[in-house]
Amino acid sequence: MATTTLVTGARASRSTITLKLLMAASGIVFILFVLLHMYGNLKAFAGHDAYNEYAHHLRTLGEPMLPYEGFLWILRAALIVALVVHVYSALTLWRRAGKARSQKYVVKRNIASSFSSRTMRWGGLTLLLFLVWHLLNFTIGKVNVSGGPTNDPYNLLVDTFDTWWMTLIYLLAMFTLGMHLHHGTWSAAQTLGLTNNERARRNAKTLGWILAVVIAGGFSLVPIFVLAGVITQ
Repeated sequence: MATTTLVTGARASRSTITLKLLMAASGIVFILFVLLHMYGNLKAFAGHDAYNEYAHHLRTLGEPMLPYEGFLWILRAALIVALVVHVYSALTLWRRAGKARSQKYVVKRNIASSFSSRTMRWGGLTLLLFLVWHLLNFTIGKVNVSGGPTNDPYNLLVDTFDTWWMTLIYLLAMFTLGMHLHHGTWSAAQTLGLTNNERARRNAKTLGWILAVVIAGGFSLVPIFVLAGVITQ
C-alpha cells in the first residue's frame, strides 16, 4: 500500500513538473509574439500608408511558397495550440493546488507575495476574455464601434481608440498583461531552474519588470496618442 502511494505521488509530481514546463514554454511563445505584435502596432506612428503596408506584408509573407495569408494561418494555429496548452496547464495546476490544501486558512496572509502573483489566475482569465474581444474587434469580426468602415486596418485602429471607453478597456487590459508578464517571467525562470541563487533570482525579477514595462507600455502608446489626437486619420 505504501509502495503504491509512493508511485502515485511520484507520477503526480512528474506530471506537475511537466505542466509547469509546458506553461513556461507556451508563455515564452506568447512573449515573443506580443513583442512582435507590439512592434507592428507602433507602425501607426509612421502614418496610414506605413501601417497598412505592414498589415498587407504580413498577409503576403512566404509567397509564392505559401498562399495569401498562409503564414498568418500557420502563426494562428501555433498560437491556438500554445493557448490551449497554457490554459489547460494553468487550470490543472490551480485545481491540484486547491485539492492539496487540507483546510482553508482562517486568515489568508499574502505578506510575502507580490500583487502580480496574487492576481495571476484572475488576470489570466481577464486576458483571455480581452483576447476574444480583441479578435472580434480587429481580426475575425472587425467591429468598428464608431460605425465606420472596417476594411482599412489603420482607420479601424484610429476609430477604435478614438472612443474613450475602448481606450480605457485596452489600457486596463495592458496593465493586467504587464502584471501577468512580470510574475510569469519569474515563474518560467524558476521552472527552468534559472533562479538557483540570489543574483539569478534578482535578474529574473528585473527581466520580468523590463518585459512588463516595455510590452504593456509599448502597446499603450498607440491608444493614448490616438485619444490625444496625435495619431489621426
